[in-house]
Amino acid sequence: MGPERIVCITEEPTEMIYLLGEEERIVGISAYTVRPIRAKSEKTKVSAFISGNIKKIESLKPDLIIGFSDIQGQFAKDLIERGFNVLIFNQRSIPEILNNMQIIGNIVGQTEKTNELINSWKSSLLEWSKENQLRTNKPKVFFQEWDEPIITGIQWVSEAIQMAGGVDVFESLKFKKMAKDRIITAEDVREQNPDIYLGSWCGKAMDWDWVRNKPEWQTVNAIQTNKIYEIDPSIILQPGPALFLEGIPKLREIINESIVTKL
Repeated sequence: MGPERIVCITEEPTEMIYLLGEEERIVGISAYTVRPIRAKSEKTKVSAFISGNIKKIESLKPDLIIGFSDIQGQFAKDLIERGFNVLIFNQRSIPEILNNMQIIGNIVGQTEKTNELINSWKSSLLEWSKENQLRTNKPKVFFQEWDEPIITGIQWVSEAIQMAGGVDVFESLKFKKMAKDRIITAEDVREQNPDIYLGSWCGKAMDWDWVRNKPEWQTVNAIQTNKIYEIDPSIILQPGPALFLEGIPKLREIINESIVTKL
């Protein structure tokens, strides 16, 4: 049977459970949920990211609450202290994301269907990786997750860039689990001289003028050649299905376009 009244305080489990056709089990979702679109009109919104309406959650009588990240630690603690079953994932790598999606599938009784989905994603990742092994002109990519301070991408983003055919110029920082440990300076970016700039500012739109006019970056290849791109955080900074369905394919599109333009 599995849990019949699930509250998802982050988007990834909501998206996965809908993909598996088990959305009737969901009674509450995060206000930041964008996938699938219909979820926001069908389900009660109970949380932001680091906090939520505990009284509203209590009224839904959930038998399981699912979330993501150590950032939700205090929120999860508050819920646990009220007697709820809480499952918090803390995935950082692509293999961890796939494993966690498998766990969610198992929980809702859709192991076989989940296997099919994950195997299809793994097949695509393998195909893209093989394709990239033949490339000799991989562009250097700088991924910016936040502006002040400048924060570069989390581990799965770095891995996704590699799978998409690029080279993450701050790959050495990808194993830093906390955002504060991935803070860099504008001068660091200048020294790395990326060919592509990718902005995905978590929670707000990228400021194109800020990027284009950054004084320290005027000699950077990406700025000089206008290889500046914005990518929707919901498909690259959400460690769930969207990363495989849209995020990495979008990265491949951007990187391939850059290579063709360069030629």
